[in-house]
Parts: sequence; C-alpha cells; structure tokens
Amino acid sequence: MENKKSGLMAKFLIPSIIGIILFMIPVKYNGDWTVCVKILADIIGGALGGFLPILCVAIITVSAILSVISLAKPKFITEHPILNDTFSTSMIWVVIRVIGAVLVWVTYLGIDAGDSDTGILHMLTEGGAGGFVLSDLLTVLVIIFAIAALLLPLLLDFGLLEFVGALLTKVMRPLFKIPGRAAVDCFTSWIGDGTLGVMLTCNQYEGGYYSAREASVIATTFSAVSITFSIVVLSQVDLMQYFGVYYLLICLIGVVCAIIVPRIPPLSLKKDTYLVEGKAMPESIPSEYRSSVQYGTALALQRVQEHKGAGQFFSNGMKNAVGMWFGVLPSVMAIGTIALALANNTPIFEILGKPFLPLLNLLQVPEALDASKTMIVGFTDMLTPSIIASADITSVMTRFIVAVVSVTQLLYLSEVGGLILGSKLPVKLWELFVIFLERTIISLIIVCPLAHLIF
Repeated sequence: MENKKSGLMAKFLIPSIIGIILFMIPVKYNGDWTVCVKILADIIGGALGGFLPILCVAIITVSAILSVISLAKPKFITEHPILNDTFSTSMIWVVIRVIGAVLVWVTYLGIDAGDSDTGILHMLTEGGAGGFVLSDLLTVLVIIFAIAALLLPLLLDFGLLEFVGALLTKVMRPLFKIPGRAAVDCFTSWIGDGTLGVMLTCNQYEGGYYSAREASVIATTFSAVSITFSIVVLSQVDLMQYFGVYYLLICLIGVVCAIIVPRIPPLSLKKDTYLVEGKAMPESIPSEYRSSVQYGTALALQRVQEHKGAGQFFSNGMKNAVGMWFGVLPSVMAIGTIALALANNTPIFEILGKPFLPLLNLLQVPEALDASKTMIVGFTDMLTPSIIASADITSVMTRFIVAVVSVTQLLYLSEVGGLILGSKLPVKLWELFVIFLERTIISLIIVCPLAHLIF
C-alpha cells in the first residue's frame, strides 16, 4: 500500500513540477524574461520561418471548408468526437471562419497590390491590419498553440489543479467568487501569456470543472497580460524608468477589477451551469481530513489514479491543439483584421472615446482629448493605444496613464478577446465590450489620482 501511494505521489509531483517549470517559472533568454514554453515556441518558429504564414493559411482554409460542410451534418464529422467538437458550430461562427479564410488568402496573396491607399482591400490587408495579424500574430500563435496545447496536460491531468484548488478556495471564492484552481490560470497568464490562460480556462470549462459563470469570470478577469508584454507597452511610450510603480499599479487594478467586475452585470448574470455535470470540486474540506494540504493531496492522487497513461496524455494534448488551431485562429484573423482596419482608417474609436472625455477632465488628465482617443481603441489591440499616445501625447503623466489602462483593459480583440469569442466559453461580443468598458472605468478611477501623486 505504501509503495502504491509513493508511486502515485511521484506521478503527481513529477509531471506537475515539469509543468510548473515549463509554464510558470520565469527565465532570462536573449536578454528578456519569458517562460520555457515561449522559448520552445520561438525556437521552432525560427526554424520553420517562412513556412508559418502558409501553414496558417492552410489551417484557416480547412477550418472554413469543414465548418461549412459540417452544416450538413455528415457522418465523418458527427461520429468523430474531435472533428465534431471542432467544426460543428453555430452559423455565426461558420460565417466568421469563412470571412477569416477570405481575409487570410487576400492578405497572403497581396491581392490589393493595385488598390489605392484608401481602397477597402488595402485597408484590410495593410501591415497595420491583416498583414500584422497574419505575419506578426498568427505565426506566433500557431506555434504557441501547438506547443502549449500538447504540454498543458502536465498542468491539467496530474492533480496540480486539484491540489492548488484545495489550498486556495478559501481565498479565491470569497474574494473573486471562483474556485481556488483558477489561481493556476492567472499565474500562467501573468508569467507566460494571456493566451495560455484562456486555453487552460477553455479546457477546464469543457471538462466540467468550471461553471459557465466561473469560466466567464476567469477568462475575462484572470487571463492577465504577461510581464513581457507589459514591458513592451511601457517602452512604447518611453517610460521604462517607471516600470516598478507601473507594474505595481497594474497588479493593484487587476485585483480590484477581479473583485468588482464579477459582482456586476454581465458576469453576475451568468449561471452556474456545467457542460459536464459532477466534475466540480467540493468547496469544503471533509471532516476526515485535518488540513487543506492533506485534502488537496488526496484529490491530486485520486486524479492521478484515474489517468490512463501516455495515450490519454497525447490524446488530450492533440485535442487541445486541434481546437485552438482550427477553432481560434480563423476568428482571430477575421475579428482582429476588421477591428484593426476600423481603428486605422475610420474615426469610429475616436467617436466612441468621446464619452470618456468628461471623466478624464474630472480626473484632471492633461491632454484629455487625445487621451480619450486611446480609450476604446484598446478593444482592438493592446499596442494601439500606446502607439497613439507616443505619437500624439506630450504629457508624461498622460502617456503613463494610457500605458497602464491599455494593459488593465485586457480584452483586446486581436488576441485574448478573439480567443474567448472563438472558443466555447459562454461570452458574447457585446458582453466582452461591456466588461472592457467596466475595466476601463475602474482602471481610470484608480490610476489617475495615483498618477497625480507620482508625477
């Protein structure tokens, strides 16, 4: 019996520790802080080089074709669980995948070559819209999705979430109204990348471990922006000397948003319903356990005992990868391209930012009119507000405020927002936008008074 328990403990600890090292431990590589999974993705991406764009084109094209075919419910799709889960979707998402396929081909082939700078095709495929999404975003995501999806079972399948959940439920549930295991999602996003946190959340929701409400809260609140990307944003506005206070403010605002936003609509209206019943972890420690550590260990060992070995590990990893490749990449191409084209070529986000002008004036933000233009544009892409701020705003304090808010807004469509919308998470576009506005207002109310003290 003791040998069996030792064996189970090893099966819990070894994969979990490897997963923590790969996904959560920051390491310095080529002068930048990152995580091992991202390093692997960068190495493979560098080796594949020019092959990646056509790989993305192929994936998005196959997704669109099979999604259209799935509308007729052919047996080769409906009777195959992975194909059915990936390609059988609602009409709106079929349309989005088809739009993504059209845009990726037009961008890849450079069909706008004879188009004027003001032509619609040029607006969609230029370097700041479709060109950026295909060349700079999808070519990175396609590798991250593959590597991370194949290795995510190290965090998911060997008891780590059960152990952490038992330890942190007493903290996470009262403060944030979510299970303790969500702390792993947040930490993975924070140290690694927001996309990794969304992937982990999707997996837990589809497995029945998170309810619709919990998954919605975690994806929109805890898929935090990585440290690396925060540095990129701050350097864009040329304020790296303020990084310490900058990142402390981001963490403070993130915690406040995580406390407030789940308690107000639309997140507070989500139901605690599950895709798979009976998988959610109990919230209280049974009387036979002396501590949360003992209870968490017991849950972890039970999870390990249920695991079916290498076959299940690779099957789960492949399912994750296929879902992200064929389900999410097309939506990122479609939604990200259109959003960036609108941001670059129309005054829509400038107009939408006008309602923030009274609040910015009330908070005594210098150059409030220029700052208001950056408030809504962050819904398209996180870097766009800082790019606008660096070009149009001279006030150091205002550039600092824009840099903070653009990170704490979190739900930009070119990546995290697009991933959420393209997944099975129960969050609609209008809900995403409302949550984005809520996070923006909370961020401004906190950062502006503190910025006056700092500057």
